[in-house]
Amino acid sequence: MDNKDTGKQVSDQILAAFVKTGILSPVKAKTALRVKSKLSPGKTIVDVVKDLKYATSEQLKEVFRSSHLSLRIGDILVEFGYLTPERLRSALDIQKTDIKKQLGQIIIEHQFMSESDFLDALSVQLGFPYVNLSVEDLDTELLNQAPIQWCRSNHFLPVRSKEDKVIVAFADPFDKASIDSARKLYGENLIIAISSPGSIEKYLDQLIEGKTKSRPVIDENTAIGIVNTIISAAIQQGASDIHMEPMKNKLQVKFRIDGILVIYKEFPRDVMAMVTARIKVMSKANIAEKRRHQDGRMSFEDRGNTYDLRVSIYVAIFGEKIVLRVLNRIDQIIHIEDIGMQPKMLECYLRDVLSVPSGVLIITGPTGSGKTTTLYSCLNYIKKPELSIITAEDPVEYVMEGITQCSIDPNINLTYEETLRHVVRQDPDIIVIGEIRDNYSADVAVHAALTGHKVLTSFHTEDSISGLIRLMNMEIEAFLISSTVVCVLSQRLLRKVCRHCAQPYKPSSLELKLLGYAPQDIARYKFMKGTGCPACNYTGYKGRIPVFEMLVLNEYVREAILNHKSSYEIRKISIDTTNLVTLMEDAVSKAVVGITTLDEIFRCVPRLILPRPVPEINRLLGV
Repeated sequence: MDNKDTGKQVSDQILAAFVKTGILSPVKAKTALRVKSKLSPGKTIVDVVKDLKYATSEQLKEVFRSSHLSLRIGDILVEFGYLTPERLRSALDIQKTDIKKQLGQIIIEHQFMSESDFLDALSVQLGFPYVNLSVEDLDTELLNQAPIQWCRSNHFLPVRSKEDKVIVAFADPFDKASIDSARKLYGENLIIAISSPGSIEKYLDQLIEGKTKSRPVIDENTAIGIVNTIISAAIQQGASDIHMEPMKNKLQVKFRIDGILVIYKEFPRDVMAMVTARIKVMSKANIAEKRRHQDGRMSFEDRGNTYDLRVSIYVAIFGEKIVLRVLNRIDQIIHIEDIGMQPKMLECYLRDVLSVPSGVLIITGPTGSGKTTTLYSCLNYIKKPELSIITAEDPVEYVMEGITQCSIDPNINLTYEETLRHVVRQDPDIIVIGEIRDNYSADVAVHAALTGHKVLTSFHTEDSISGLIRLMNMEIEAFLISSTVVCVLSQRLLRKVCRHCAQPYKPSSLELKLLGYAPQDIARYKFMKGTGCPACNYTGYKGRIPVFEMLVLNEYVREAILNHKSSYEIRKISIDTTNLVTLMEDAVSKAVVGITTLDEIFRCVPRLILPRPVPEINRLLGV
């Protein structure tokens, strides 16, 4: 039996239960089924019923619990949107190679969903209420009356009274011995609930001891080992950032890989102070200061390579959160030809932007969009022995030979303002300002360009036009902007489809609507989506690719700036007269050949105007 027939059986069984319990009338059930047949295959019958506002998610879950439907846990996970069908298939594939593990273990271990969400779905399948002990208010009086050691040895926890019954959370609601033990205490007036085994054990341990578990012996060597292991794992996995976040009962470590945070490991809360102290020592931060935020920098040796890490220590309610940025090394500077620009855009960029002797080049985008990488690719292309290049950065992320680099340090009054005042006295040909942060740095950039210097800098704005508008709002005269800015390059980083598990897919009607395309407009293009495999850690994505929007100012755009036109008008003039290709359009050109997905585009790229037809975009980009 194929997936389509199985899906229809699941829908029919669910609708029959909804009708039987009175949630839906037979007419509404037929309507829901008819609507579902016209939607994309990924739309479940539960989604349709909720979208039609026939019932809420909680009402539907109660129907499932009371009806005891013979549905597999995977069907329930998909129906209620906990998992996509692709992720469920990935989990089932993993299970085939590790038959000793249950599906739930695999789903939680591979972070397809949280343990609490899985237990909630499991309670829907099994028909038991779910108790989340992290948010549930337990009845203190009931707990004080309970023999805690008895509860611990039988793996259950009394939660609260409900009318004349007692709700009891079990680690295993089918363990007859545990249920019989609970009934000896509370009689037959028992409501069996399901909860996390680890949460039950932890809660009972705290009650037994009157406090958290006794601290394990942790010496400095243990702290060194933990920190080294975390950083080494992050480097090997290609993480750009390491997050060490203190929580109420644990220290959670996450890595940002391909722009997405993923959980690496959780440690007992007891190690938190030692790990924090170790990192403070390594980054030369004040180890005694725990009330203020701090910054630092450290080096780390791994497999013969030296890495620089930027450290941020942030005081939070459960302790100090630490974020380490793993900075790239010199051998990771990408040649401008390999940066990811389409042929005609690259040709224009090299000819009309990097080869001109003076003016301001602004690279814009949010944090983590690859601005610094692009900036250094530009420097790598234009640096020559006969040119004096000087930088002011906070901090220096790439060390490059042949240029003079300065790392800002406000602790010793080495500020942007102080540094930029001296930069212009160093007889530079090219000035690099790491980021325009205030009116002063913007003013220095513009006036340096006026005196014949080439200035490269970055900005945090949504797109290229917003970069110009923000300069205008920083009290920089319009005539200075129009006469000095050569180019504004906006960019984003999108995750690439994993080539090991890529499969063709057909964009949904909603996706096409967001792009303003009809099905026939994209019929001949091959969209791809990763189904998940070991190579991509079952995410469907591996690596990232940039998308660009390059605005090279011409006379029409300069005149629009002088006349203080709106961003909409400047954008329209730029598209009409400079052949501007928007971020969305560059992204679409990469999605139609299967490099990235429409989901990733909608997640990362601003939708300011609808893209032009794909053939027109490809003509402008030379692909």
